[in-house]
Amino acid sequence: MSSRAFITGASGLSLTTEEREFLREQRPWGFILFKRNVDNPLQVARLVQEFRETVEDSDAPVLIDQEGGRVQRLGPPHWPVYPAGATFGVLYDRDRDAGLKAARLSAQLIAADLADLGITVDCLPLADVPVPGADAVIGDRAYGADPHKVATIARAVTEGLEQGGVLPVLKHIPGHGRATADTHHRLPIVETLKDDLEAFDFAAFRPLADLPMAMTAHVVFSAIDATQPATTSATIIEQVIRGTIGFQGLLMSDDVSMNALAGSIAQRTRAIVAAGCDIVLHCNGNLDEMRQVASEAPELSGLALDRARRALAKRKPPQPFDREAARAELDALTAAGAASA
Repeated sequence: MSSRAFITGASGLSLTTEEREFLREQRPWGFILFKRNVDNPLQVARLVQEFRETVEDSDAPVLIDQEGGRVQRLGPPHWPVYPAGATFGVLYDRDRDAGLKAARLSAQLIAADLADLGITVDCLPLADVPVPGADAVIGDRAYGADPHKVATIARAVTEGLEQGGVLPVLKHIPGHGRATADTHHRLPIVETLKDDLEAFDFAAFRPLADLPMAMTAHVVFSAIDATQPATTSATIIEQVIRGTIGFQGLLMSDDVSMNALAGSIAQRTRAIVAAGCDIVLHCNGNLDEMRQVASEAPELSGLALDRARRALAKRKPPQPFDREAARAELDALTAAGAASA
C-alpha cells in the first residue's frame, strides 16, 4: 500500500479513535514518539504496534529523538540515562580510541533499548558544529567544535546504531551550529560567508553523506539564500545538501510546527515539498495541524520513494552483544574521562 510523504506523532499514550481514523485514511510514511507518548516499555511497544496495525504496514518506520543528555524521550525509571554528545568529544580529546568506543557503545545500547520496543529509527547523530555566541539549543549535544572530530564521532555513533539494528538520521543538515536562536521559537539568520560555511559547517556533513536519512535545519544562510531557511530553500537543498555535501539519501524536514517557519502549517508543508524535501515531519500531536500536513503532503513517489525504500533497506538485524558488559564498559570509559578532566 502506498504512503504519503509525511511523518506524524500522536497526542498521548495510545491512539485516540480520531487519530486511528486519520492514520488509516492518510497513511503517513512514519510515526514519531515524544515524552508525552512514553510511560513504560509495554505501553510504548503497544503504541508502536498500534500504529503499524492501523496503517497496515508492519515495516512502517517509527522514529524517536534518543540522543542522550538533554534529549532523551526514554528515561528513568525504565531506561538508562545516556551521556550527552559533548562527553564523547571531551573523552576523544584525551584518548581518541576511548572517545570513539564510548560513542559507539552508547549508540549500540540506545539502539538495543529502541529495538526492544519496535522503534527502528533514531534521530541521531548530530553533525552540527557550534561556534562561540551560538544559541545553547545545540550546546552539549554537539560532539565538539572541530568539523573533522565531529564527523568522526558521528560515524562511530552511526556504527553503534546500525549494529543495534536501528537506522540513523543525520541532523541538522547543512548545519545548526551557528544559529543564534532556538528554532522552536524563532528563525535564526546566519550571515557567515559561503567559503567559511563550506570549510567549517558543511565540512562536518560531507564525510557522512552516505547516511540513509537526514533532517534539515530551519536556519537561513544569507550568503546562499537570503530569504528562506534551508528547510524551504530549493537553492540550499540542491546546491548545498545535494551538491556541496553530496547527500543523496532520504531528506526530511525538521518539525514543520516550529516557530522558525512562517505561514500556516499547510503553507509550510507546501514550501517544504516544493523546496525538495522528500518527507515532512510533524511532531506536536495536534490533530488539526496533522490534517493540514496530510492535505498538502503528496503520495510518496518517484525519487523520494526510491530514497525511502533504499533507506529502509539499509537496516540490518541487531548484532548480539552483552548489554550489561557494554553498559559497564561505557560507564568506566566516561568515568575515566571525567576523572582526568
